[in-house]
Amino acid sequence: MKGLAVFCGSRNGASDVYIEGAKKLGKELAKRSTTLIYGGSSVGMMGAVADSALEAGGRVIGVMPRFLDNRERSHKHLTELIIVESMHERKAKMIELADGFIAMPGGPGTLEEFFEIFTWAQVGLHQKPIGLLNINQYFDPIVDLFNHMADEHFMDEKFRTLALIDEKASSLLDQFSHFNANLYSRK
Repeated sequence: MKGLAVFCGSRNGASDVYIEGAKKLGKELAKRSTTLIYGGSSVGMMGAVADSALEAGGRVIGVMPRFLDNRERSHKHLTELIIVESMHERKAKMIELADGFIAMPGGPGTLEEFFEIFTWAQVGLHQKPIGLLNINQYFDPIVDLFNHMADEHFMDEKFRTLALIDEKASSLLDQFSHFNANLYSRK
């Protein structure tokens, strides 16, 4: 994979384990020569994943809407910072650049980004791997919700496993390398 988009929060979270998980992901991406594509912030989970990737010699592309440039404090030391006009353009640019997507713990914005990518895969708009880096079992309620959706027939059974899930960055990225999009094609 040349580049992975990472969706995550601009906050640190309630425990140091979240920032440590972000740092591990950044290092692992750099180790695998995979470009990090993310929201462009220098703070919170976003700043941690970018800093660790850069420190490990990785390539990092940030995509930041102009109106958030000051509020989220865009990272000034990235390989490339792309300024766009809206949140929609941010997401579209990240999707265009990425060969896959990982969500780390974050708030409503992170979930919105993840669910749009997940939905697009369901309807056949892309066939790229999607993952949840389940640090501190953060995404367990979403996994339960996916199971409930499938059990209640609001989601096809095959999509129950569309999102690759792991607590460790290295294991999750290993799953990405074995992803078979044909399992989820719209036939």
